[in-house]
Amino acid sequence: MKRVSDRFFQLAVLGALVGMGLGVMMGKNEDFTLAPVHAHINLLIWVSMFLYALFYRAVPKATAGVLPVIHFGLNVLSILVLLPALAMMLLGDKSVAPIVGVASIGVWTSMLLFAFIVIKSTWKAEGADAAETRKAA
Repeated sequence: MKRVSDRFFQLAVLGALVGMGLGVMMGKNEDFTLAPVHAHINLLIWVSMFLYALFYRAVPKATAGVLPVIHFGLNVLSILVLLPALAMMLLGDKSVAPIVGVASIGVWTSMLLFAFIVIKSTWKAEGADAAETRKAA
């Protein structure tokens, strides 16, 4: 996958447009039933994905290997399942509650994987980073 940070940035700004658009629509209609979906779009797509992108851009060694690609795929898939299911549930279809639950676990698992990637790639300095760390001390 070409620079995982680029893909996260691209989806983040698209998510911002969708989230803001939903907010405008809710305000225009004075119907805030889908406010939790609006909040999830803004936090899970706009904010979280933008922060993922910033981290991957700032720490290029974190993009090595297959884990960032799995993180991206799991995150996107889980959100694509979660948001429509949550909207359906809020609109009265309680049968989708298990789907919301499974997708929520998927989003949480993608964050758990991201935490592992962050810790793995920042735990100790390597190479030139180690030399700079020794100089600074």
